[in-house]
Amino acid sequence: MKKKNIIKNTFLGSMAVILLASCDLNMVPTDAIVYEEGTPLFLSEADVLAFEVGILADYRGLQYGSFTQSTEVMCDAFNATIGFGNNYGSVHRADYTFTPSDTYVESMWGSHYIAIKDYNIAIANCKLVADDAPHKPAADYLEGLAYFCRASSYLTLARHFGKDYDPATAETDLCVPLVLKYDQAEKPFRATVKEVYDQIFDDLSLAEELLAESPGAVRSVVPTIDAVYALMARYYLDVEDYQSAASYAMDVIDSEAGYALASSAEAMVVEYTNDNGTEPIVQCFATMAEGAKGNTLFTSVGTGNDVPKYFGSLFIPTNKLVASYGSGDLRFTTWFTNSMYPIFSSGNYYTEPYVFIKYLDNPALRSGNVETGAHAAKPLMIGEMYLIAAEAYAMDGDEDAAVSILQELRGARRAGAVTGDIMDEVKLEWFRETVGEGLRLSCLKRWGDGIDTRAPQPSATELVMTGSAYTERELTSDSHVFVWPVPTYEIKINENLVQNPGYSE
Repeated sequence: MKKKNIIKNTFLGSMAVILLASCDLNMVPTDAIVYEEGTPLFLSEADVLAFEVGILADYRGLQYGSFTQSTEVMCDAFNATIGFGNNYGSVHRADYTFTPSDTYVESMWGSHYIAIKDYNIAIANCKLVADDAPHKPAADYLEGLAYFCRASSYLTLARHFGKDYDPATAETDLCVPLVLKYDQAEKPFRATVKEVYDQIFDDLSLAEELLAESPGAVRSVVPTIDAVYALMARYYLDVEDYQSAASYAMDVIDSEAGYALASSAEAMVVEYTNDNGTEPIVQCFATMAEGAKGNTLFTSVGTGNDVPKYFGSLFIPTNKLVASYGSGDLRFTTWFTNSMYPIFSSGNYYTEPYVFIKYLDNPALRSGNVETGAHAAKPLMIGEMYLIAAEAYAMDGDEDAAVSILQELRGARRAGAVTGDIMDEVKLEWFRETVGEGLRLSCLKRWGDGIDTRAPQPSATELVMTGSAYTERELTSDSHVFVWPVPTYEIKINENLVQNPGYSE
């Protein structure tokens, strides 16, 4: 069998390619497949479609779980319970225990770069498909998809491992390495914040061109042109081009796809429990047989002898989060409960504190009667576009437009009228609307805001971890932990990398 057919069948069968810089026969079987840059992989439409499945799996794999939970518990919305078992402990405390060797730091960095490797291979091989090849349209779509996914990963990496984009310092502030082609032997230097954001823009521009004929659709399982516009809106908000941020966000809000905010209790359940609502710009594929995603730290439902079910929550909402909602706010009445099940922690039951149940469970994605936290991941939601537009209008000085678009969001959520300082209102709405989505850290960095103490709910003082590292922890806006450390392992294998300030090896 020819080598090219081995490669073809490997991608069709399992999407697994062993990618090696050199062959060590003590470690690698003699029949292992070594990918070489310039070797065409896409010989037919079936090859392209098989790789597309892998790219979408990469993208889905980077949603929810530690990729969102780590930044959520780092900030000011959640308290660790006394039975949290030090899960996410270092990132929650954000003290001397939060180091370059932290598991969540290494996972955030490494998982995105593994995916970027696949995106790079897809882009390179799509370019090798001849213009007159019958599978050229499929290759063009895959190339656009890979550009979108690569931009998404670099934006996430920049928001974690680089400083906030400041036009005055972006050309010198260090960010993450730019790896744009497969080269296992390369040892890249860290690019600057501006270089990384410029690359994000270039990738999104190419995605916009290649996905132009992929119209948006509510709950699309694949990125569409509306997803590109949504990511463009994030990009422009970060780089302080507020007119463009608002324009792209409004393009999505006004899309013919018909995204709509849930505006009743029933619609909120359909949206956030049944994964069948009208808010997702992208909703990743999920089935009970083939897997789903979840943010399980907040619920962790269990069964016991004393009660049929209980919450084994490792983190519960702070008083700041609970108190931020009005009594009629649909988000509060559907995302929080203190009456469903008791909380069980360290041998005791607690019945009064609120639990965050936005990601409790989709019953269609489990076989038993105990909630597992399984959901279809929703990486891009229409609510965020309202927030981006409102913030961009406010920062650009158009307060009337900012109030109008923010009021649309609040009206749908039954959250009352916008009455205070517009940026204060925008910040509060980001806190309430996107809780659990992993966006809090990027917001605080963008605004230059610190984190005040995490006072617990009055009924939870005996349930949560207390003290200077927990309920009393504060972070000033210039705290070094707002920029995550470069993982120790990466620095060990690549002497060209330098560490972020504030961290020792």
